[in-house]
Amino acid sequence: MASKEFLTISIIMFTEVIGWTLILPFLPYYAEEFGASPLIVGLILSTFSIFQFISAPIIGKLSDRYGRKPLLIISQVSTMTGFLMLGFANSLLMIFLSRLVDGLFGSNMTLTRAYLTDLSKGRKRRKQISYFGAIFGFGFFIGPAVGGLLAAINYAVPSLVAAGVSLVTIVLTILFLKETVVVKKKVKITKEDFIPVKDFIYGLKIKSLKRYFTVFSLFSLSFVLVTSSLALFVKHQLGVGPENVGLIMMVIGLVRILFQLLILPRLIDREDIMQLVDAGLLMSAIGMLLVFFVDSMWLLYLIGVLFSVGSGLTRPMIIAEVSELVKKRERGRIMGVIDSIGSIAQITGPLIGGMIINYLYPGYLGIIGGSLMLVALLVELLYKRTEERFI
Repeated sequence: MASKEFLTISIIMFTEVIGWTLILPFLPYYAEEFGASPLIVGLILSTFSIFQFISAPIIGKLSDRYGRKPLLIISQVSTMTGFLMLGFANSLLMIFLSRLVDGLFGSNMTLTRAYLTDLSKGRKRRKQISYFGAIFGFGFFIGPAVGGLLAAINYAVPSLVAAGVSLVTIVLTILFLKETVVVKKKVKITKEDFIPVKDFIYGLKIKSLKRYFTVFSLFSLSFVLVTSSLALFVKHQLGVGPENVGLIMMVIGLVRILFQLLILPRLIDREDIMQLVDAGLLMSAIGMLLVFFVDSMWLLYLIGVLFSVGSGLTRPMIIAEVSELVKKRERGRIMGVIDSIGSIAQITGPLIGGMIINYLYPGYLGIIGGSLMLVALLVELLYKRTEERFI
């Protein structure tokens, strides 16, 4: 794999993560300034994912046919537009629309992952995906902390800075990113290309991927349920502001960087990579169950460490295994299906989290999230036991 291409896509990924993590700590506070309840905040967070569910498989499939680079540029422009709309929002409707615009065409993660898997294979791909996770963690380390501090000045500032960061990614893509998909002939776009459910069902029907998709679905729902509601949880349970949310996310990002750079590369050479997924699911479940007992920021930091390592073991290893099982010409399409699974979780997770905080007790987030993670672990072990019987 050419190091120049990996460096370029790494920088693009880093700036991309910086952009959207800038808005994470303050968005619920921003929405509540316009009178939004926790449930409405959940709806706002879900809006992006509703349109991601529709668009991610379409954009992923189109990138398989027409190239990664042009679709990535379109996606990044959509994200920048969404950030600008959020920065200048003067009503809840504008906040909703800003998330809609970003979700409709902003499939940056789908395309960068597809691009990355084009550049390597086998165990080398696993290592590159683990390094990609460290890059993600580095962005997560800087973005929320800066976003929380900027929000103390004005809630519009993080969004406008995020738009500027998105502009940087567009320039980097145009100037330095090389195409990895060879387009041999022009192919007409048909109405079939714009039916996302068809691609989603197609991916779910691939027998060799059912194990991974099932576990990833449960993991994602649990993960999003807790992380999307973190700002609301901190505000309603501990009574602190967005800068504290940024600090928690900074800790999570720092642990993710150290783990994925120093420890994970030493573990991924093993044959049964799903053992790492099992360990990750267990650690994540323990961290989430501890949320029920949170009465101080210090316990949240400990939970952040467990959660960061657990998710760092789970998500990238599942994606690496899936990428090994599909052909190159379908990777964009299948990465889009993975993102659609994530989008379903991101649609339902914030809504469930908002209802828990609004109508029940914030600590129940951990009980429900941890239980879902344990179910994911149980399903994974049952799949493994079933496969071993037929070997």
